[in-house]
Amino acid sequence: SGAPCKISICGVAMIMRTVTKQPRTTWGELVNDLRAAGTIVTKKTFGNTLHREGLKSCSAHKNPLLKTAHVKAYLQFANAHLNDPQENWVKVLWSDETKIELFGINSNRCVWRKKNDAYEPKNTIPIIKHGGGHIMLWACFSAKGTGHLHRIKGMMDGAMYRQILAERLLPSSQGIGNGSWMGIPS
Repeated sequence: SGAPCKISICGVAMIMRTVTKQPRTTWGELVNDLRAAGTIVTKKTFGNTLHREGLKSCSAHKNPLLKTAHVKAYLQFANAHLNDPQENWVKVLWSDETKIELFGINSNRCVWRKKNDAYEPKNTIPIIKHGGGHIMLWACFSAKGTGHLHRIKGMMDGAMYRQILAERLLPSSQGIGNGSWMGIPS
């Protein structure tokens, strides 16, 4: 019903190829690609075509930039402890670092993706924990409370991480409960 679609089947295929390979492609880039191919359409027509193909423009999720070895280690740990009783988790002392932006937040990027593809690597923005315009903090916590907060100055390497664990983790563990702890590093 209605007028035929202004974007040809080949044009739709070209758009789908582009956004499948590079989901961070912007509206403008896609419209310019179509214009270069001789098709001029409105933003609404363009959006309707993408929606018909099951795509929508979404903010990209930000995920830590992990190496394959990290992903395997996390998955192995999760599978090994999947059926642990709740009493075991009360003994866990978690630690992590975080970055706090001093001058606003990192800008959001939109990606073209299908409904269940939010965490596909090509649809996420990798975040790196070190850079400028922010402060880095380390802390630990457990089911019994929170530990010390420590500001990280400079780039954190393995030696600095071990020093933080030695100087902050043990005093924190003593301050938030007694008993044996199982440390889970970030």
